[in-house]
Amino acid sequence: MIGLITGQVQYLMAPTACVMTTSGVGYDIELPLPSFCQLRVDEPARIWTHLHVREDAQLLFGFIDRKERDVFRQLIKINGVGAKMALAMLSAMSAAELKMHVDQESETALMRIPGIGKKTAQRLLIELKDKLKNIEVDNSNLEFATQPPVLDLEGSIIAEVEGALISLGYKEKEAQQAIKAAKSNGTVFEDTQGLLKATLQQLSGF
Repeated sequence: MIGLITGQVQYLMAPTACVMTTSGVGYDIELPLPSFCQLRVDEPARIWTHLHVREDAQLLFGFIDRKERDVFRQLIKINGVGAKMALAMLSAMSAAELKMHVDQESETALMRIPGIGKKTAQRLLIELKDKLKNIEVDNSNLEFATQPPVLDLEGSIIAEVEGALISLGYKEKEAQQAIKAAKSNGTVFEDTQGLLKATLQQLSGF
């Protein structure tokens, strides 16, 4: 199994990054949006990966933090939680936040994640209690790295962010409202990562 990839980021198309290793092989890796936002084109990356094998495809999911990958692997062991839903969960909240909400038995927090209703949230709280108790996660707030300005059209940035959120299970209207709220104070975003960060902050408060 491919467990760790190091190399140079060739391109970013949220939530997928292509990383070229020194052997000349480029890997497409899907990441939770907070991890994606820490990557920079033409810069080195070290990504902990999980190879997900299906009948029709082999997919790589990646994480900046190894313990986030550990949580992801626990999530996909739960009946009814596929890799895409697990990725959406870790895009909506960090592993530390997820563990905190499970410890506090907060149904409401889990129901903010796209695709998770009340019954699913209740089942997740029960099943995750034991699965996460022995995983130590970083309780500090995730800080996004500062991205140098990139020349890009605002419309393209908005479209990419909206597409990334929809691919993770958010409804189109929900994604559009979050983007609108992130831009409501007049901030001009010159890169995708900046708008993603602000939009995720909006979604976490819904």
